[in-house]
Amino acid sequence: MTTLVKVVLNLTSRLLKMDRSGCGFMTRQKYRFGWFSMKLKLVGGDSAGVVTAYYMCTEDGAGPTRDEVDFEFLGNRTGEPYLIQTNVYKNGTGGREMRHVLWFDPTEDFHSYSLLWNSHQLVFFVDEVPIRVYKNTNYTNNFFPNEKPMYLFSSIWNADDWATRGGLEKTDWKNAPFVSTYKDFSVDGCQWEDPFPSCVSTTTENWWDQYNSWHLSSDQKLDYAWVQRNLVIYDYCQDTERYPEKPEECWLSPWD
Repeated sequence: MTTLVKVVLNLTSRLLKMDRSGCGFMTRQKYRFGWFSMKLKLVGGDSAGVVTAYYMCTEDGAGPTRDEVDFEFLGNRTGEPYLIQTNVYKNGTGGREMRHVLWFDPTEDFHSYSLLWNSHQLVFFVDEVPIRVYKNTNYTNNFFPNEKPMYLFSSIWNADDWATRGGLEKTDWKNAPFVSTYKDFSVDGCQWEDPFPSCVSTTTENWWDQYNSWHLSSDQKLDYAWVQRNLVIYDYCQDTERYPEKPEECWLSPWD
């Protein structure tokens, strides 16, 4: 029985609204490897302190052994740019943040945010442009989330203790409710079924885990280089105060 799943939800839209409490949704299925994509239009106006998240996480949620892969959109004061933060957790430990500015206003229209996940790499895409490549070291204690299936989640919540200028800018509740809008959720991935679905290890039928998906294409490398030159504002691999000894995955080339 095959466990390869392709899902496309052509919804007109789905809203997440935050007043004084957060909210969210998740998939019923969990996956291990695949392509995952969603179109979002983010909170407009003064959204300081508000975080919209689109992420994958294991079933233990915020538990101490979770694996997690995050897109987090950090709200702003009116006129200031949105920041997109990505992060990776393995067995409950994160600290792999990168932050980028975007080359468009994500509050004016829908844009696609996608994850390519296989046993070789995680690639974060914005409108098909790779903004981050996270490689599997294949070491015994590697920091790559390839062992646990994950659900997809999205949520919106108040994080004004850290999200905007390190917590200096607080949420202005006079602007509530804060609304993010979603549509066109798409999955082409390996749906988890106990004890072990064949599509986790059989790559011949799955484009997302064949050789061409183990590394960036020539065109993707050009886009990725442009992002690195122009849009990166924080990279944990370059934070020598935080990491005097660079994490081992930081030594891997995203170009290979």
